[in-house]
Amino acid sequence: MEAEQSFWAYLSAFSETQSPLDFVLIYDNLDKFFEGALVTLQLTFLALLIGGLMAIPMALARANKVSVLNPIIWVYTYAFRGTPLLVQTYLFYFGLGQFEAVRESFLWSPILSDPWWCVLIAFTLNTAAYTTEFLRGAIETTPRGEIEASVAAGMSPWLRTRLIVLPNAFRRALPAYSNEVIFTLHGSVIASTVTLQDLLGVGRWLNGRYYLAYEGFVTAMLFYMAIVFLITIAFKAAEKRFLRHLRPRVG
Repeated sequence: MEAEQSFWAYLSAFSETQSPLDFVLIYDNLDKFFEGALVTLQLTFLALLIGGLMAIPMALARANKVSVLNPIIWVYTYAFRGTPLLVQTYLFYFGLGQFEAVRESFLWSPILSDPWWCVLIAFTLNTAAYTTEFLRGAIETTPRGEIEASVAAGMSPWLRTRLIVLPNAFRRALPAYSNEVIFTLHGSVIASTVTLQDLLGVGRWLNGRYYLAYEGFVTAMLFYMAIVFLITIAFKAAEKRFLRHLRPRVG
């Protein structure tokens, strides 16, 4: 036991004074990084889920040129794709509180005064705008032959959309959507600017508390790289399964 304590004391001293990275301090605070990773994943997953569900009807309205909805959705997607996510987050978190009507509304206390909800709303609307546009493109480029075949088979417009158009569009949008998932994950670092302790927030906390230069940032970077690696593997597997018919045949 005494030898083990001596070794740990030596390792701690080496990590603090000799090593370019204080790995013992990082190890001691790993639980906080995992908690920050959980916050990051929660925000990213919920934003992608809700934003994706919002994007489907909007993409259909854009692709089918619905007269009333199409210009409204275009303005929405242009506004959220044309402005930085940081600005959007600040507008929800800092901007809405400037209006007395918002502060007195029933949404203020449970939702709009909470930074977690403000970040989730901003992330959701942002990813919904991007997803709407690339899904619209995938819908519009559905092979004409498949549409004509479904019409010849007597499918109704709704049945054709559900069984032919949307599955086809989802498959072909997979590569673009994998980039959107990674971009949303990277964009989640903005949460730390409005007091949330996400991955980057924990890294900043560690550096600030112990007056460090980069230990917290390097650890957060490694966590992000690991998450992106898993996302990439998952989408590669999905593309391999659902896009097999698009790969060129050898021999």
